[in-house]
Amino acid sequence: MFTSHVTSQTRGRVRAAELVGRGWLNTGGKTLHLGDFRGKVLLLDFWTFCCVNCLHVLDELRPLEAEFADVLVTVGVHSPKFVHEADADALAAAVERYGVHHPVLDDPDLTTWQAFAVKAWPTLVVIDPDGYVVHVAAGEGHVEALRRVITEVVAEHEAKGTLHRGDGPYVPPVPADTDLRFPAKAIETGTGTLLVADTTHHRVVELDGDDIVRVFGTGERGRQDGDKATFSEPSGLTLLPAHVAEEVGYHVVVADTVNHLLRGINLDTDVVTTVAGTGDQWLAGETDGQATKIDLTSPWDVAWWEPAGGVVVAMAGNHTLGRFDPVAGEVSRFAGTTVEGLMDGAPTEAFFAQTSGFAATADRLWLADSETSALRWIDAEDFAVHTAVGKGLFAFGHRDGHADQALLQHPLGVAVLDDGTVAIADTYNGAVRRYDPATGQVSTLVTGIAEPSGIVVRGSELIVVASAAHRLERHTAAALHVDGEAHEVRRPPSDIAPGELELVVVFAPQNGQKLDDRYGPSTRLEVTSSPPELLVEGAGVGTDLTRRLVVAPDIPEGVLHVVAQAASCDDDGSEHAACHLTRQDWGVPVRVTAAGSSRLPLMLGGLDSSP
Repeated sequence: MFTSHVTSQTRGRVRAAELVGRGWLNTGGKTLHLGDFRGKVLLLDFWTFCCVNCLHVLDELRPLEAEFADVLVTVGVHSPKFVHEADADALAAAVERYGVHHPVLDDPDLTTWQAFAVKAWPTLVVIDPDGYVVHVAAGEGHVEALRRVITEVVAEHEAKGTLHRGDGPYVPPVPADTDLRFPAKAIETGTGTLLVADTTHHRVVELDGDDIVRVFGTGERGRQDGDKATFSEPSGLTLLPAHVAEEVGYHVVVADTVNHLLRGINLDTDVVTTVAGTGDQWLAGETDGQATKIDLTSPWDVAWWEPAGGVVVAMAGNHTLGRFDPVAGEVSRFAGTTVEGLMDGAPTEAFFAQTSGFAATADRLWLADSETSALRWIDAEDFAVHTAVGKGLFAFGHRDGHADQALLQHPLGVAVLDDGTVAIADTYNGAVRRYDPATGQVSTLVTGIAEPSGIVVRGSELIVVASAAHRLERHTAAALHVDGEAHEVRRPPSDIAPGELELVVVFAPQNGQKLDDRYGPSTRLEVTSSPPELLVEGAGVGTDLTRRLVVAPDIPEGVLHVVAQAASCDDDGSEHAACHLTRQDWGVPVRVTAAGSSRLPLMLGGLDSSP
């Protein structure tokens, strides 16, 4: 039994834990403590900068922070997944890159994460002005629920006299000035120049050598079309074949990531048009149809691939691949199920994990699958998905050798070299790696690059997008061999008992809302496991947010993949009440032990009041 009503929730008087970490960002050097937020509504956002869902939440929270500016303080608690994310300088760069305009606690040892019993990125925790937890939610789509919780807390504490209005502790950092700012990808134009996604400047630029000779976009964040266009953190780029470009009236497709759009650039007129997406983020619903009427979700890279008959789109936001047909003006699901993970096979059954880079050849589409630290490929004959390098969501490192032992760390880019081998922008290792399909060997070509995210090949020269160095670098590859360490995600596993396990996804609509069952079940729960043998019973799709699982006694550890969603609408009696979809994907590492729990609660929205 649980409830989301604030007054009921606070009866348990669960006091928030102290905020403990290595240091603070965006505070002007000041160290903050929980007591410093007394009298304010405090929203903790547990995030990590590799996580696209966390980036979505950063954008979702911006209007909420503006609306409650004098009573609400957001604190980002950065609890890293990858080793690179635990680097203080890398975190500082990410805070700037993603425009984080609130204080950030650096929590590299997951101290505060564990104190709040967090199990997923992102997780949001609301703390009232007296220092008590009143609401917990995981995943995206919680803005309306948070608005209601905050409104209730403000009203209650204003009446009690315990609410303090005024500015929060945010101190903006000094902005840097460079020609490029966190560029993401680059492609050749065919005329000797390069097009570069100048991501944090919200524009696309044309480079001739090191000189900017043309700019597409004003530099302001937005989604305006025309010759004074605006973008929002553009990333991937692909050049259309000449005959296609002539027919559709634009030459380049841009993955306009934060806008959830594909944009077209006409290189003759400098005009930008929106060619796919609505500007809204896909959470559920149609994936196929007229391109400008279907929601997209964080398109990260794009590649024209002739066997697919169009542009393949890395839908990083829901771990799928889309297909965009520029001539027909249609988009469709190309591969993936929306479950985050590493599973090969038919395109309709394969799992992906935040695909972030493409390289197309006549017979293969190579993929950088960042969250599984994997290099993967799709066969042109049957579109079957294969993994060349990578072991899953929780294993990574920098190790050369045969592909079955080699390790990457969150790669974002890929390119095919003239000899048929594959260059990998191994982003969080700061390296360019090479995979040889003929021998299965992985080697290191270049090291010491600040977050490489894209590669252009010109003969023996590699032009590498060094994103965190804000420039393009030119390298001549020289093979190295690195016997690096293997790492695993340090997130502590949940101890569960073998046999029957009650999985409970905790969710309740806020006051003034109700579950929306007008068109069928309002909730959905999908459960799978890695390895599949971990679950004897209970895997599959259903509508109940509580599920009886049976855990195998002879599998010592694994991962439970849980995807839950719930639809709720305003309960105002109107025919067209506003509705909201809440969704979260969990990859929960578990350890099977006789002393483990027979109940596993996951917070989708509310508080778990069960014992």
